[in-house]
Amino acid sequence: MNELPSINIKKRLTTFQIIAIGFLGVILLGAIILMLPFSTSGNETPGFIDALFTATSAVCVTGLVVQDTGTYWSYFGQFIIITLIQIGGLGVITVAAAFTIISGRKISLMQRSTMQEAIAAPKVGGIVRLTGFIIKTTFLIELLGAAVMAPVFVRDFGLNGIWMAVFHSISAFCNAGFDLLGVREHFSSLTSYSADPVINITIMLLIIIGGIGFLTWDDIRTNGIKFHIYRMQSKVIFVTTAILILLPALFFYFHDFTELKGMERVLVSFFQSVTPRTAGYNTIDLGLISEAGLFIMIVLMLIGGSPGSTAGGMKTTTIAVLFANAAATFKRKENAHFFGRRIDDDVVKNAATILIMYIVLCLTGAFIISVKEDLPILTCMYEAASAVGTVGLTLGITPTLSTLSKIVLIILMFLGRVGGLTLIFAAMSGVSINVSRLPKEKITVG
Repeated sequence: MNELPSINIKKRLTTFQIIAIGFLGVILLGAIILMLPFSTSGNETPGFIDALFTATSAVCVTGLVVQDTGTYWSYFGQFIIITLIQIGGLGVITVAAAFTIISGRKISLMQRSTMQEAIAAPKVGGIVRLTGFIIKTTFLIELLGAAVMAPVFVRDFGLNGIWMAVFHSISAFCNAGFDLLGVREHFSSLTSYSADPVINITIMLLIIIGGIGFLTWDDIRTNGIKFHIYRMQSKVIFVTTAILILLPALFFYFHDFTELKGMERVLVSFFQSVTPRTAGYNTIDLGLISEAGLFIMIVLMLIGGSPGSTAGGMKTTTIAVLFANAAATFKRKENAHFFGRRIDDDVVKNAATILIMYIVLCLTGAFIISVKEDLPILTCMYEAASAVGTVGLTLGITPTLSTLSKIVLIILMFLGRVGGLTLIFAAMSGVSINVSRLPKEKITVG
């Protein structure tokens, strides 16, 4: 992890292969460390599948767990988990680049290209400076988040509250959803703080800031709050994110949480709207949410955060492009467009491919788990969407699943974090592009 892969390796591996292998390597190393006796708080050591599941969930910033993080793992184990979360949130390549920059070693053009793909930057130029900005800003935001939450946690847990504040700040910013509050009740997440404005607002802001994408930060740094001169992508991200937070929050407020009163009702409604888009925390028992509410959360989980962020899922821009393309079709326009800019047809094709991939992965995973565990399909869809969207919310079935179902969720988490197109490009890197065109014939759709 002290430097990016060497040039000799890069001659054999593509950028997409390096990213996929990098994530896999960190996951396997994390699983091995978590199997050490002193990684747990008791005498029991986890089996390989449970350690692999936990490491995958951490590196893929998901938050699904088979053991309660706050009580099962020792301080050392918790430190390993939060380290894996930090690496997974920033991206393996970004962290490796940071070590290379710190060591003063020169970064080659091929390494810069890999860094560009890892953070979804539009160009190679300035990528090292952008990476430095990302690292510094990440640590600053996490430190501020921990500082704000520390008084509350210290009040409730003594000096251990400092560690809890740091852990939850990193976990929230990286959209991971791991928590240490099982010391009150196992797998309880943030339910004991449902009415606490400090914890709720801080966690929500960390989730949103981590999920809007590094390039959006760069736009804010460069242009301040002048929305009209932002990149088109940043504009789309802000508008889509606002819609995906506000509309579900209104639904939860007027439909699912009517028994709550005052500020708690507002906080719970907004929190359950923010957290499904890959964060994994919850401030209320998810079993109390209606089936309609669970369906909305499944959709939000599959959409996820934004490109080049700590979040997973299809991404906000993917769903925005598809809606823009549908709008263009209704208006009988040739191309989709945003803010006076045309969207390339290849982007629309990629968005459609990503949507199909996530739907197929979610439905296939849910079907296998439902058949194997004999559970309702909606419950299994919720779990599968949580895994492939790297969310971490659960209806309580994850710790009880069989080995096969855990392996299914491990695969979904890995695919969801690395990205479907990244894996396709990695697998098809040796296949030459065929530019020949076949004869065209009309087919009716719709």
